[in-house]
Amino acid sequence: MSFKKLHIVLLSYHDSNGGAGIAAGRLKVALENAGHQVDYLVREKTTDSKATKWGNRIVSWLKFIAERLFFLGFEKDKSIRFLFNPGIFGSDISKHPLIQQADIVHLHWVNFGFLSIDDITSLTRLNKPVFWTLHDMWAFTGGCHHSGSCDHFQQNCGNCKFLKHPGSKDLSNRLWKHKKTGFAAKNLHIITCSDWLGNRARQSSILGDHDIKTIPNAIDTDFFAPRTTHLNLDSNKKYVLFVAMRVNAPAKGFHLLKEALQFLDPNTTELLIVGGEMTEELPLKSHSFGQVTDPSKMRDIYVAADVFVTPSLEENLPNTIMEAMACGTACVGFKVGGIPEMIEHQKTGYVAKAFDPADLADGIKWCLSNEKAGIKSRERAVHLYDQSTVAQQHLSYYAQA
Repeated sequence: MSFKKLHIVLLSYHDSNGGAGIAAGRLKVALENAGHQVDYLVREKTTDSKATKWGNRIVSWLKFIAERLFFLGFEKDKSIRFLFNPGIFGSDISKHPLIQQADIVHLHWVNFGFLSIDDITSLTRLNKPVFWTLHDMWAFTGGCHHSGSCDHFQQNCGNCKFLKHPGSKDLSNRLWKHKKTGFAAKNLHIITCSDWLGNRARQSSILGDHDIKTIPNAIDTDFFAPRTTHLNLDSNKKYVLFVAMRVNAPAKGFHLLKEALQFLDPNTTELLIVGGEMTEELPLKSHSFGQVTDPSKMRDIYVAADVFVTPSLEENLPNTIMEAMACGTACVGFKVGGIPEMIEHQKTGYVAKAFDPADLADGIKWCLSNEKAGIKSRERAVHLYDQSTVAQQHLSYYAQA
């Protein structure tokens, strides 16, 4: 199917720090390869990507601090500090020349003082389609990024578990009301990376009446592909890989992986860790790569691994699973979020019972003993997540606006 050439502007807080920024950057490349003009505006830029940094750094930092200070008086405790964003500080970007010129405005993750609820509302008041790829639940809750077992977002938020003084008219309820009014425009079109998140958005009182379509993130399956690696690892060993921006972040579930490792043979199996140094004693010998920002090195690590494990407690559609699959590495994860949509149980990998270390270990063992799972993972990644496929899905949705 052919489409007229479009000018698309993507917006995300960061160009590379976090899955949403990486996903938006990859979408830019995919849409450009399909023949369209794409600009990518970000608040923070730390790589040589083709993103354009927008806004004064000092002002941006002050707005981030202001939002955190504002929430300080409401938060239950510091453990939830970044699990809830009020979204009341930001900058009006609606008059930016690129936004004014764009045929399509496409939001990704825009918190941390980049765009406020009012700033997003201002974009929907422009006479043009606004698309929003959701990477978590923030757009349709009273402030949390993931609600867990709470279903208040289906009716009206309030009595929020993240707040020091929950009540029917608490901060989450006021923010919920603000979003329900501000995000009501019919030219706001919602994209979710997984059916799991899409179904939650459809159940929500804020976005339930909107057009919602599931489109996965894109990946360059020519780059992320099986190849010869040059890592200095023992070819007689089997390697289990874990990747996280912060290894000890509770939501990433490393504590559950640690329990699962006790069921594996330490004489034949070792652990690869990306995301930080481990100081605690582990059941298996480990190799820590620290923070890896070079995509080529990350690809080599995926290829070197025999199985990739995602023990996260909450996930949408992790880029890491897509990357590992494309590199021909079988994956294991819990039955949470969008993970079961990615991994075909006992075909391309293993979907373990939620938060069950013993079953997670069974999944690792299954992958280590089923070499064809990696081949099937690669085939599935190319079929579902290749850049050209995902670009066409976006363009078809844009054309409906």
